[in-house]
Amino acid sequence: MSCDTGWRIFSFLKITTADGIVGWSEYNESFGSAGLTQVIEALAPLVIGMDPRRIELITRTLHAKTVQSRGGLNRQAIAAIENALLDIKGKALGVPVCDLLGGAVRDRIPVYWSHCGSYRARFPEALTGVPQVRSYDDLSRLGEEVRRRGFHALKTNTLLPDEKGGMRSHRPGFGFGTGYPELNWNPQVVRGAHDTAMALRQGAGPDVGVMLDVNFHFKTEGVIRIAEALAPVGLAWLEVDTHDAPSLALIRHAASCPVASGETLCERRDFKPFFESYAMDVAIVDVVWNGWWESLKIAAMADVYEVNVAPHNFYGHLASAMSAYFCAAIPNFRIMETDIDSVAWRDDLVSAPLVIENGEMLLPAGPGWGIEVDEAAVRARPPTG
Repeated sequence: MSCDTGWRIFSFLKITTADGIVGWSEYNESFGSAGLTQVIEALAPLVIGMDPRRIELITRTLHAKTVQSRGGLNRQAIAAIENALLDIKGKALGVPVCDLLGGAVRDRIPVYWSHCGSYRARFPEALTGVPQVRSYDDLSRLGEEVRRRGFHALKTNTLLPDEKGGMRSHRPGFGFGTGYPELNWNPQVVRGAHDTAMALRQGAGPDVGVMLDVNFHFKTEGVIRIAEALAPVGLAWLEVDTHDAPSLALIRHAASCPVASGETLCERRDFKPFFESYAMDVAIVDVVWNGWWESLKIAAMADVYEVNVAPHNFYGHLASAMSAYFCAAIPNFRIMETDIDSVAWRDDLVSAPLVIENGEMLLPAGPGWGIEVDEAAVRARPPTG
């Protein structure tokens, strides 16, 4: 089932066992994964009748049935099923998901404020009660808010002044605005990346980690130029999306700050060349895309290469609970992503919103994911458009 959440759609999978145990997972098809619901529905008949506790067998069966089109939507569909099965097994045994394996390494999860300023610049009509970001001065004030609310890190995207007196995101890698399809850098955009990060640094102060995510918006040359320009900011990391491990290794060796990447990679097989190339300081792992159990396997592989991991998590509260338990279960953890700015009704979609104290998310109490989806609230806001 899916619902409207402003500029995107939140989607949930519900699996019910013969004896009435309900397992939930959250998945995403708003960003490059159109049709994922139909793929899940196509795989569902393969699962019906199987023992839901035999998660490894089920996922390997689904992998075998989709191996000719490995990754992509097939992997995300398997992940959605895998994550709901983990909720079922935790509830059946009366334990949190991480207790199905080695138990929690930590019960408070450091988080960073993601899309800090980006959403307030791009979606002011959907965000009520927060000031719109119209300038770099506004970003500095937001940096002060981040520090005042107890967060120890934030992440933003390149913002440029627009012709309407506001700010716009530089997003040519996703087919928006100028710069597509060449993805060339220019002095104005490099300066904008610097001014965006520096404004937040000035407001947040020297002790708050500042990250910049450039996604797929530049070729290797442009990312290196941006890394050079942002050296005075002292980034906690520069986040880059690429599917070419040697190119990312060039960036890592040229940058004076740590480099993070991997959010669009699927399964250990995709991460393997990046680890072998020593291309990243932080591996970004999407638990929603990969599945919680597969994500733990990726983290274990990363640990062999002395790499810590951080979940890609810009979804709803259920996905945040899934990612939080991933962070709780692994030793080589860096910090967890979470969106603070969202539509007013996001909290209504679950039994209880997750709690953040002093920049740390508390693990939800209860078996499985420790959080339930409110079906009535989801159905009350059907997707629009």
